[in-house]
Amino acid sequence: MAKLFGTDGVRGVVGDLMTPTFALRMGHAIGAYFGSGSRVLLARDARAAGDALARAVAAGLMAEGVKVYYAGMVPTPTLQYGVKALGFDGGVMITASHNPREYNGIKVIEHDGVEIPHEKEAIVEDYYFKGHEANLPWRSMVYDVADVTQAVIDTYVRAVVSQVDAELIARKEFRVLVDCANSVGAVTTPLILRELGARALTLNCNLDPGFPGRNPEPNEENLALTLRFVREAGVNMGVAHDGDADRAILIDERGRLIWGDRAGSLLTRFVAGSGRWKGYPPKTYTAVSSSQLVEEYLKPVGISVVWTPVGSVTIARSILRDGGAISGFEDNGGYMHVPHHPVRDGGMTTALALHMLASEGRSLGELYDSLPQYYAVKTKVEATREQAACGVEAVKEAFSGYRQITIDGVKVIGDDFWVLVRPSGTEPIMRISAEARTRERAEAIAEQVKELFMAKCRGEGRSP
Repeated sequence: MAKLFGTDGVRGVVGDLMTPTFALRMGHAIGAYFGSGSRVLLARDARAAGDALARAVAAGLMAEGVKVYYAGMVPTPTLQYGVKALGFDGGVMITASHNPREYNGIKVIEHDGVEIPHEKEAIVEDYYFKGHEANLPWRSMVYDVADVTQAVIDTYVRAVVSQVDAELIARKEFRVLVDCANSVGAVTTPLILRELGARALTLNCNLDPGFPGRNPEPNEENLALTLRFVREAGVNMGVAHDGDADRAILIDERGRLIWGDRAGSLLTRFVAGSGRWKGYPPKTYTAVSSSQLVEEYLKPVGISVVWTPVGSVTIARSILRDGGAISGFEDNGGYMHVPHHPVRDGGMTTALALHMLASEGRSLGELYDSLPQYYAVKTKVEATREQAACGVEAVKEAFSGYRQITIDGVKVIGDDFWVLVRPSGTEPIMRISAEARTRERAEAIAEQVKELFMAKCRGEGRSP
């Protein structure tokens, strides 16, 4: 049976996989999973066909006897917190997160506000491929969709603000440039900043499914203009969201992009060392794609590091399964502040970063420079699943004399570098991440792996 769910939800190109017909069938499958009489919260981001897909999913859910509540256009973490805090049985988010503008997708949220675990995705897929369609009496479908947008937004914003010292932050009169990626980060992050007494300078905060400002993924290439604006605007910090604002890439006052494993290390050490969040184990969970500096920075202060396969669902579910942690994070800018909610949350990350700056009395650039210094290079190549698997095996063979971690693709660790090669769970690509003490060394390792892949798995070029 074909597999629909990737690393985080189902994603595809609008008009190809992502059609109203597909969404209707998925609505039936998701409704069968939650069961007749369940209360499900539905929302979407600003992507193309979002309204059509949301209405189609709602129709499928209602046909299965599910009571649907609509939160409109809000970030994924806003929906997730609303599911948990307001007592819904589950949630559905129409989003493709960081994917290119032509994509959309569907995420299924469990009653605890976290994406359903992978083993339960198989249950939804089974309902979908069997063409499940309930035959319910008319009384099971007498309910209209209820609009709860403002209640969900208010509940979320209040919760985020309550996690930090708003008075301390307000006294600092921070200036923050926020790049909302023309999507739903615009609905909540400027509001959070206002509640914290910070001045928000907004960029790409008009909702537009064409993403005219930049592509949704907050990486160095797409944020070139944002980095320049941060440098020129004289702000204390920049924040760049992805399409559904579960990520927040921090930018220091000098316009330097701070990858999520660096920001996550800083925030984890701050939160664990503060007396504000007592009772949580001094432990963090992070994906194998994160830097080795995580252990180097956190272990000396008594914070243990648990490595996981890539994927926020895996990290969140591991934290809940193992009895908790102080945080979880990914190198892509997804930080989980567990005392609030164990999911990636760009708005919460923004508020927490300001609390850190206000408490530490140092600039974000100074804190960033306190980290062990490594240079990272991230690239990707188009690849089918078979080609990506070939690439992983080629790297294992070529670097057979080095330490290797194989829980997700292969991570090769040398004396002065590491490189990770893994198939993407959301796109037909193979991701290559390399890190070394010098940029030249990191770039050389990444290029070596890329050439190896082209020679061994695509029949192009020569093997190094």
